[in-house]
Amino acid sequence: MLNHRRSIRLPEYDYSQEGAYYVTICARDRKCLFGEITKGQMELNPYGEIARNEWVKTGELRPYVMPDVFVVMPNHIHGILIITDDDHCRGTMHRAPTGTTERFGKPVAGSLPTIIRCYTAAVTRQINKLRNTPGHKIWQRNYFEHVIRNDKSYDRIRQYILENPLYWAQDDKNPDRPTINKKMKNEIK
Repeated sequence: MLNHRRSIRLPEYDYSQEGAYYVTICARDRKCLFGEITKGQMELNPYGEIARNEWVKTGELRPYVMPDVFVVMPNHIHGILIITDDDHCRGTMHRAPTGTTERFGKPVAGSLPTIIRCYTAAVTRQINKLRNTPGHKIWQRNYFEHVIRNDKSYDRIRQYILENPLYWAQDDKNPDRPTINKKMKNEIK
């Protein structure tokens, strides 16, 4: 029996096209690997510094990508990446033809999945070198992405990212968050 990997991407969407993308990437098993929140502020450890530096470097290495606001949290990263369609910045060798979709095993240069894959590989390689744990997995298999379609959504997502450390105690990715049972959730609503 074949084990098929199910994609969480929008079918037939060209993830190399110009636009703003909201991305969340989680550490494997949601381990708090990158630092801790103290008084609403993220305090990065050396692994978190690597994650931050590589996010910034994404725009330096790929002139067609502009990293916007982002935050490295204890066990995940939120950020907005803007892919430009500026030929003099992007260059024709990076441009994916219109309608080209990424498929497993067939990466598309300049596409969001390829950008994220390069980012996570660079962070993994550096953290594993620092820890002397070659081949160790740092990230969950998939990541969450959302195509930002308008200014209202963009503003709301930016605010969420910027304020994320303030709400860590309630964050569903926080392993120390007190669990709320279903009955209590219904009463809150």
